Amino acid sequence: MHARQPDKPFKPVVRKPAQRVAAQDEAVTSLPESMVTGKASPAKAADGDKPVFAYIASLPQPQRGIAESIDAIAAKTLPGLQRSVKWGMAYYGVGDGWCFSCGGFAGHVKLMFVNGAALVPVPPVTPVAMGKSTRGVELESEDDLDAPQIAEWMKQVAAMPGVGRKKQ
Repeated sequence: MHARQPDKPFKPVVRKPAQRVAAQDEAVTSLPESMVTGKASPAKAADGDKPVFAYIASLPQPQRGIAESIDAIAAKTLPGLQRSVKWGMAYYGVGDGWCFSCGGFAGHVKLMFVNGAALVPVPPVTPVAMGKSTRGVELESEDDLDAPQIAEWMKQVAAMPGVGRKKQ
């Protein structure tokens, strides 16, 4: 991030909403507003399985099915899996911190790995505002899920130091 020069006034960046065709508008109107705007959901931050299951249940299809599949892969792959809702998304961790997140947005689900740049192979998507080393995938349908690859990434990232937990 660049430092603001003192002689130049701060000017906020205003993004104009993307133009959509009528058919897309119709499909989008049934989605929660947060999924349409690209922001995370308004789900309250809370640790534990119940808040994550409630968050997933609040998603419309096909995002709900995708998120349920990701949660099932995580539960099967990672012993000692811990769940939380943070920043309007489901977060997953093992041991000392959070390893990856899953969130529903208009048209897709983002599965983001906190230390994803160190995974082999490196997941293809570099998200905005989620950290320099975060990488992941955007899934539009359950057919996009490559369960063996996702499970492998989950194992790899769980073996790395997690982030976001307070030291005890």
